[in-house]
Amino acid sequence: MSKRVAVLLGGISSERDVSLVSGTAVAGALRDKGYNVVEIDVSDDITAIINALNPAPDAVFNALHGRYGEDGCMQGMLDLLNIPYTHSGVLSSALAMDKPVAKRLFEEAGIPCAEHVIASREEVLAGHVMEPPYVMKPLNEGSSVGVQIVSDEASRAAMTDTQWTFGNKVMVEKYIPGREITVAVMGDQALGVTELRTDDGFYDYEAKYTEGRTTHIVPAPLPPPIYKAAMAHARAAHETLGCRGVTRADLRYDDTQSDPGSLIMLEINTQPGMTPLSLVPEQAAHAGIEFGDLVSWMVENAACRS
Repeated sequence: MSKRVAVLLGGISSERDVSLVSGTAVAGALRDKGYNVVEIDVSDDITAIINALNPAPDAVFNALHGRYGEDGCMQGMLDLLNIPYTHSGVLSSALAMDKPVAKRLFEEAGIPCAEHVIASREEVLAGHVMEPPYVMKPLNEGSSVGVQIVSDEASRAAMTDTQWTFGNKVMVEKYIPGREITVAVMGDQALGVTELRTDDGFYDYEAKYTEGRTTHIVPAPLPPPIYKAAMAHARAAHETLGCRGVTRADLRYDDTQSDPGSLIMLEINTQPGMTPLSLVPEQAAHAGIEFGDLVSWMVENAACRS
């Protein structure tokens, strides 16, 4: 008999729409591979989720993105139910979603990160807490939700109290010039490096999910030492947080000051997108791994309580 796989999609985070696309793509690919698939649109009704998982599937493909699905909450419930699931476990998921904590661990592991401060919402609205240009980020959102670049006093002054709805604390991070790159890690292997070129130089939510807004260059045209270092940093970030399955590390390559330039780790995504515009399937394809084989591998390597 074929394995029964429950695909969790949707959810209640700001990334719900992206998760619906990811989950639908995954479910279709798994069905094509012969799995018995059920799709579960996740709400905030825990009883309904548990009932939908009864009888227990052989594995859960967690296609949720953002808070409550990617931050350890859903992983903890699946651990309690003793159901194997894709991607990272409770601790790794929670650490990766908490940007300040993840950066502290990366720095201790020798992975270069951008200078940052944690400020209150009132402080960033009242004045510069760091010399511009800098980037403002929510502490625990994904897909660049809420990310804003402040380049000067005018751009800071243009912000209003209603524009920041992501909590009372803000990560203010030094802006790193140069190029946006990303690296997928599958198991213990980096798949490759992609450079992302947008029409306005900012790889925000719209650039990520609007067709035609971003050019993906695979493999990235980087100096060989930088390409090798990017993959090494991604593997190190994956290992530092104790991740498993597939992750994607986002970095900046600053080639504006020196040759060959320097790399800065931005963050790691423990449940990267699986949409038609997503980066991990694209890198896997470049490495010779078709989408169906990628998601099948993730299901076959699902685990819990680890």
